[in-house]
Amino acid sequence: MDDFLAARLQMTVSLGFHIVFACIGMTMPFLMFIAELKWIRTGKEVYLDLAKAWSKGVAIFFAVGAVSGTVLSFELGLLWPEFMEHAGPIFGMPFSWEGAAFFLEAIALGLFLYGWKRLNKWVHLGAGFVAGICGVLSGIFVVAANAWMNAPAGFDWVDGQAINIDPVKAMFNAAWFGQAHHMTVAAFVATSFAVAGIHAFLLWKNPHREIHRKALNIALTIGAISAIIQPISGDLIAKTVAKLQPAKLAAMESHFETSTSAPLIIGGIPDVDGRKVDYAIKIPGMLSFLAHGDFKAEVTGLEEFPEELWPPVLIVHLAFQLMVLLGMIMVSVGIMFLLFRWKWPHLLDKKWWLLLVFLITPMGFLAVEAGWIVTEVGRQPWIIYGIMKTRDSLTPMPGLQYPLYTITFIYLFLSFLVIWLLNRQIKMLHQKY
Repeated sequence: MDDFLAARLQMTVSLGFHIVFACIGMTMPFLMFIAELKWIRTGKEVYLDLAKAWSKGVAIFFAVGAVSGTVLSFELGLLWPEFMEHAGPIFGMPFSWEGAAFFLEAIALGLFLYGWKRLNKWVHLGAGFVAGICGVLSGIFVVAANAWMNAPAGFDWVDGQAINIDPVKAMFNAAWFGQAHHMTVAAFVATSFAVAGIHAFLLWKNPHREIHRKALNIALTIGAISAIIQPISGDLIAKTVAKLQPAKLAAMESHFETSTSAPLIIGGIPDVDGRKVDYAIKIPGMLSFLAHGDFKAEVTGLEEFPEELWPPVLIVHLAFQLMVLLGMIMVSVGIMFLLFRWKWPHLLDKKWWLLLVFLITPMGFLAVEAGWIVTEVGRQPWIIYGIMKTRDSLTPMPGLQYPLYTITFIYLFLSFLVIWLLNRQIKMLHQKY
């Protein structure tokens, strides 16, 4: 296997696994916070048991996320030393802030896990809220660093060296807000629907288990609201990409020729050699509107860039289409839930509804993975957009396929361990209810 491909695949595996742990770490503390708040307000023991059960899941994913995040930090330095030599002093600040947020999250989570009956109930509830806030901030800081790779700022590039470095400007680059907002909402959508799906399945098997009904209601409420917000966030980030990375937008839509009133392409299979998209549905002018807020605006096509600077069009296009499709399915289910809850609450106990929610379980995380493929693969061939190519930053160390095999095994083992531990927790919860 080519060393460059092995290094790219290793980062793909690491990011693909870690992003799931990160999303759960950003969202689950808020779910356990809401459950405990409901216990304090209603006095119902079922909410207390739910908060405790969810907190154990948070602890599991926090520990595993810490391991996978540490692996990623080492990989950046070992696989891409040329990149880190130049980028480290520029975008190191968000990583340091991420470390601080992670540290505070660990303290707050420790207080939450071991503070039952030891802390005042409102102090204990506050610890859970702080854990959630720090988890979200941790994710935002990491995304800000990634956004810098898409929209480099805070330095001058002269003769292959970065000078006049401004870490604050680098952190708050032109892409950070759109990416951070989109990723944060995506984390809430993915995790909430996954939690809802698990409890829907358990309720489908055991219709009289009240704890699953309460869990399902909390998770679906958060998931539905987040899913409805997400298209607004997507519109914001699409306009940012159109401005900062027109080649990425063109690859996402397989838009080969610069044109006005550019059509939005739904589905289809790109034919790169023929510069066309087969089997696609086209909505005239919609891409111009989504990219620039004007149905007649000009949208830059891939023809404006040398072909060696094109992202992998097929991969980026299909990943983008998958992300949008899954997102719209979750929006539809979210709207159905809110409508049923308002007008026809009896439908929420129907077998067909519980089965539908269960089928949604993996879709949020699949959408997140597809979105990160769009973000990372869509930037190629650049590791720092317009400044440094990914291939030029690769380590000269040979035999990179062996670390790839090792890392893949480690992540598969961690995943097996997480599934086993979660299944164990679910069985313990099942025995009580």
